[in-house]
Amino acid sequence: MQRRALLALAGLASLGAAAAGAVLTEDWTDPARRRVLPVRLRLPQGEGPAPAVVLSHGLGGSREGLGYLGRALAEAGFVVLHLQHPGTDSALWQGRADIGVALMAAALDAGQALARLQDGIFALGELLRRAAMPGPLHGRVDPARLAAAGHSYGAWMVQHLVGQRLPGGDHGLRLPDPRLKAGILLSPIPSRGLPPRFAFGRVAAPLLHVTGTLDNGYIEGTRPADREIPFHAVSGVPQVLAVLNGATHAAFADEPAAGPRWADPTYHTRTAGLAVAFLRAMLLGDTEAAELLRSGAPGLLAAGDRLETKDFS
Repeated sequence: MQRRALLALAGLASLGAAAAGAVLTEDWTDPARRRVLPVRLRLPQGEGPAPAVVLSHGLGGSREGLGYLGRALAEAGFVVLHLQHPGTDSALWQGRADIGVALMAAALDAGQALARLQDGIFALGELLRRAAMPGPLHGRVDPARLAAAGHSYGAWMVQHLVGQRLPGGDHGLRLPDPRLKAGILLSPIPSRGLPPRFAFGRVAAPLLHVTGTLDNGYIEGTRPADREIPFHAVSGVPQVLAVLNGATHAAFADEPAAGPRWADPTYHTRTAGLAVAFLRAMLLGDTEAAELLRSGAPGLLAAGDRLETKDFS
């Protein structure tokens, strides 16, 4: 296949354009927890059901984050839900002097971790509920083609929703969530408190792992090499690992309010292209997208980047 066709397949031709369909900014309420979740919903053009992706920001992020990824996915035909997690969102640092202390406290709060998982489970169910009701989502979500993607703490949420074990059990949650058919991990999080092979032993969903050679975690002390642990620990299902040369932890966030470093677009095109190709391959059975990844994503990755596949037939 020609290089131009490969790039177009990954959604890169329109990456800088406006979103393909409607963009809605709303608050969704989980009545069981009386918890209000700010969300941003992106709809693709056209009619009928489409695959859907829930996006989860990192610590201190917001529904504004991961905008490059949401736009690319919507332009490629996916329904996209940007989810904001109160308690681990941008309120941790906005207008505060003790930012480091607040971020550390939130990162170590087990209650906030549980709330994130509950947010993800609720969001999947609410997407499907609203797709069956009159409104902008009516008939737009394919319940058999759901995925989730996240950065850092958001990746942690995705990892556990697809089956990574928690120390002390699943805490009453339905894990893994059988509705998820694929996941994307930007800055994956290594297992804590459990051996990696055991922690990731029941993961049965295909995963795309994207990290960088400078992807250090300054709150929890994760090193760039640690980001590859989930990829090596998961087995028996398709896995793709991309290590982008020079990418830092902030490279994937796209949180403009946090400052230029957190919105630097250098790696956004590569990350979004990999995500679109991966989800097209896994959710839509797109053989050309799968071949793009198997062949090392020529024309998409840059010099010094590394791409590996595993159990990817």
